[in-house]
Amino acid sequence: MAAVVTASNILVEYPVNDWLTWGALSYPIAFLVTDITNRTLGVRLAREVVFVGFIVAVIMSILIADPRIAVASGTAFLIAQLLDVTIFDRLRRQSWWKAPVASSIIASSVDTVIFFVLAFAGTGLPWHTWAIGDYGAKLIMVAVLILPFRGLIRITDPLTLAPASR
Repeated sequence: MAAVVTASNILVEYPVNDWLTWGALSYPIAFLVTDITNRTLGVRLAREVVFVGFIVAVIMSILIADPRIAVASGTAFLIAQLLDVTIFDRLRRQSWWKAPVASSIIASSVDTVIFFVLAFAGTGLPWHTWAIGDYGAKLIMVAVLILPFRGLIRITDPLTLAPASR
């Protein structure tokens, strides 16, 4: 988790174009980690992963990335990931895909708004378009990562995908 967030904090400083930064492609993996932890180990341990990831990622980001990016990232990460854990937990008993999709879509929107406002507002950089591109990339990554989620769940918790008799 910490490696994903730290790498994303560095990559967000490198635009692909006026609509997208490289960090938009790596950060959604953090939601995958949280959702797999939540599904297989439960909500309590998912929150612990979020808190440990937050602490380590903020420290690493302060050392490696721009301090404003580190603070924005830490704030957005903590709020969005805890929201993701809560939404996922409320939807966990529905179809296997609903919890990770809904929690990731909603939490990603919150993450995007908080991060880009704190990191780039007032800088003169095209952060509005980066935020739109970032959120679009996160939505695409939700669709792309749902199959690895299912595969990893089959490996880590095969009973999750068993018939409803569980």
